[in-house]
Amino acid sequence: MFLSGKSHLMLPKLHERYGPVVRLAPNELSFTVPEAWEDIFGRAQPGKRDENQKAPWYLSPGGSGILGAAHADHARMRRLMSNGFSTGAMIEQQPKIREHVDTLIERLRRKATTSDVPVDLRDWYNYCTFDIIGELALGEPFGCLRESAMHPWISLIFSNIRLTAILLVCKRLPLLFALMPFFISIKLVRQFMEHQKISNEKVERRLALPDAKPDFVANMLSVRGGQSMSRRELNENAVILTLAGSETTASALCGATYLLMQHPRCIQKLRDELQCYFKSEGEMDLVAVTKLPYLCAVTDEALRIYPPGPNSQPRITPTGGNTVLGHRLPKGVVLGVPHRAMYLSENNFYRAHEFVPERWLGAAGFENDRKDAFKPFSHGPRNCIGTNLAYAEFRLILARMIWNFDFALAEHSRNWMEQHLSYLIWQKPPLYVHLRPRDNPPARVRMTEFRPLVVY
Repeated sequence: MFLSGKSHLMLPKLHERYGPVVRLAPNELSFTVPEAWEDIFGRAQPGKRDENQKAPWYLSPGGSGILGAAHADHARMRRLMSNGFSTGAMIEQQPKIREHVDTLIERLRRKATTSDVPVDLRDWYNYCTFDIIGELALGEPFGCLRESAMHPWISLIFSNIRLTAILLVCKRLPLLFALMPFFISIKLVRQFMEHQKISNEKVERRLALPDAKPDFVANMLSVRGGQSMSRRELNENAVILTLAGSETTASALCGATYLLMQHPRCIQKLRDELQCYFKSEGEMDLVAVTKLPYLCAVTDEALRIYPPGPNSQPRITPTGGNTVLGHRLPKGVVLGVPHRAMYLSENNFYRAHEFVPERWLGAAGFENDRKDAFKPFSHGPRNCIGTNLAYAEFRLILARMIWNFDFALAEHSRNWMEQHLSYLIWQKPPLYVHLRPRDNPPARVRMTEFRPLVVY
């Protein structure tokens, strides 16, 4: 199922047929019950439950990266990285982020003005988010927006996603893992080796910068409480931050843009809110956009329908077993909460398959929605360290796109969401959109018109 790239389609169907707990294999369970988040991903509670660890096939040898690090290493790395994701750091990084968003808007305006050819927003969102994370993580952008093309290293990262997914599945089956050298292509192996080489070079280049401003690497180089990171850990975590801090935001932007184009009344409502809150585009910043209720509702609803990580990050019960949803499970049971299946369950959300941002704002009919089911950045001590930055960047870019352009979906992207494959992240087709630059008039509605909310 997971190697097919279609698990995001199969898991919701399995849960719809068999219920909120599905046995996927003799020792593997999948849950779409909101309480499962805490029981599976939460911290240990003495006398009640131990902490479920990352499944062993996710652990990197020596714990060299935070995603696959064992418990103690993960806590150490997260502590060292945390300052880079504080509110203060986000505000300090704002001029860098704004510069790249300005460039995105300027380039797209130029394209929309000079040509009627649809623009592939999948690529342009990636250009912008990778340039931003390059600046924040490695001290310099990748030049994607400048060149209107992906940096070769980023292309290698995407090439390695499927190989990584294959490796994770094979590591669960010792015999299959032993046979891997016989069916993994030489091309994939070479791409992986080239990726490792360029990764090391990028980090070395950042470390050689004489007057580097505070960035994620600077925080990882710090020593806190006598703890630090090895060079190998630094290299791998720089790569992890580059992917996790860019592609997921680009996917969220693609999903939100597509869903808004399918619901024109939502675009208009969002545009009205922006024109009420802001006299000019220059007033939009990372902090201001978090205060707009309808924009926040749109971004949450987009993440619910189209979570950037659609499947689960499995955990495994410890040596003494554990209790999940009141049931005692033996050691070695694999536990998962697939995001997309959880969010599209009618047990958790009314009209679960419909894009209705008003559900997040107390609209009538949605009072019984299980909002505690919604954890797009995961839950517990291993949740996403960059949640606040990701949300702010997502909302800022989306707000400025809505402010600047009218959108029309190109014909060959009409069924865009049906053309996906999923591995660790989405494998997305191009998102072709006709853009028309806007000249924004003064606000046409009063703030009171946003309440009470009416679901159309």
